[in-house]
Amino acid sequence: MIVDYSGYKYFLFEQEDRTMTVTMNRPAQLNAMTAEMHEESSRIFYDLGLDHSIDVVIFTGAGKAFSAGGDIVGMREMYEDTEMFDRSINEAKRVVFGILDCDKVIICKMNGDAVGLGATMALFCDIIIAADHARIGDPHVRVGLAAGDGGAVIWPQAIGYAKAKEYLMTGDLITAPDAQAMGLINYSVPADELDAKVDAMAKKLGNGAMKSIKYTKTAINIGLKQLAHTMMDTCMAYEALTNRSQDHLESINAFSEKRKPKFTGL
Repeated sequence: MIVDYSGYKYFLFEQEDRTMTVTMNRPAQLNAMTAEMHEESSRIFYDLGLDHSIDVVIFTGAGKAFSAGGDIVGMREMYEDTEMFDRSINEAKRVVFGILDCDKVIICKMNGDAVGLGATMALFCDIIIAADHARIGDPHVRVGLAAGDGGAVIWPQAIGYAKAKEYLMTGDLITAPDAQAMGLINYSVPADELDAKVDAMAKKLGNGAMKSIKYTKTAINIGLKQLAHTMMDTCMAYEALTNRSQDHLESINAFSEKRKPKFTGL
């Protein structure tokens, strides 16, 4: 089955042999997620999984950033419209499970900062290669939200609970070299070497015994899928609770007014 990707508005697709490069394409906004882009993200990896013409996916972002995560305009809309947030809960789960269920080899080409949901999507990929100027982090707490859309699942598995708690509770960003050193990502390389490093990895894996590689990936992901299934509903429920918090509204207003938020814990 060859999939028709023409209906996607915020993603670009470029296929070479059996490798598909998928690019988030909202560069002026640092590939931050609108509601429509979030919905597309929830089904894109299922479509890629159905595409029998490809074995390897290179996932990246257009412009300076990989993805800045949530869009502040969208955050206000979801604060005011709880039905919209409810829809985003189901979409967030499909983003995570879409990546985990996709049998293609997924290489994250982190061309720039990966923040929030952008970091989650990057970290659930199979191989993560970043430009050395890129940063990664999940600053949900800095906008008054619980880290519900997958970060609480994947970060402790990558770097252990102590470090994961530190970075998820502070929202601090980590440079690519530091992320490599702690095992959060596979490689940090100079920006002018990023394309070559990713292409070499794609070719190395693409030329391998693909059925055995895919089955190995599937076997490794069993534990992650079990963990995600036990956690995601509760994680998203906590994020939904904080979506209605005064601190979250304060962060939205502070961003619009170009000032630091004054959190009260409410």
